[in-house]
Amino acid sequence: MDTLVPFSPDRPKTRLSDTLSPDERRAFADAMLTDVLDALDGAGFSPRLLTTEATDRAVPETVDDRPLTPAVNSAIDAHDPSPASPLAVVMADLALATPRALSGLLESGDVVLAAGRGGGTNALLTRHPDFHVDYHGASYRDHLRIAHDVGASVREVDSRLLATDIDERADLAEVLLSGDGAACDWLRDAGFELDVGDGRVSVVRET
Repeated sequence: MDTLVPFSPDRPKTRLSDTLSPDERRAFADAMLTDVLDALDGAGFSPRLLTTEATDRAVPETVDDRPLTPAVNSAIDAHDPSPASPLAVVMADLALATPRALSGLLESGDVVLAAGRGGGTNALLTRHPDFHVDYHGASYRDHLRIAHDVGASVREVDSRLLATDIDERADLAEVLLSGDGAACDWLRDAGFELDVGDGRVSVVRET
């Protein structure tokens, strides 16, 4: 299963700027990418990085420094999806993704969508040649509309692991609670740990 993994090593995780330094954000983003690539490999997917600058990863990559939407649409057009040749798009910050969760994208349907908690689209698969993406705003709703407009059938994947993208400090707790890969290891090595108080789970950092 050919799979695009958009990745921006030059401007990673800006919403974590209150928690991590620029170098730390880059290292953490790289660790999450490792987890996503490992999960894709375990699920039998064939990833290709769609990256804003060249990396040293031992996977195929396409360098495209345009914003996410035009870069992904260009890659979709080049692939020309069909039922015999589907294409998946999986975000690089799904640190909790597992092979089993990703296998949900293989469900029948012209377009298969996995929503993020905030209304984004964390993963998708298209078998329809006319489907395109629009990642601005509540993209999950937009992708449902686009699929309807091109006459594509839709299957929605309900998965907590795929819905959890790591963007803000509060999200780090999810990695420490449920993760067991490179991103979780990186946070622990950087001094982060869970803090359970007043019925709420958050993260603190040892100084």
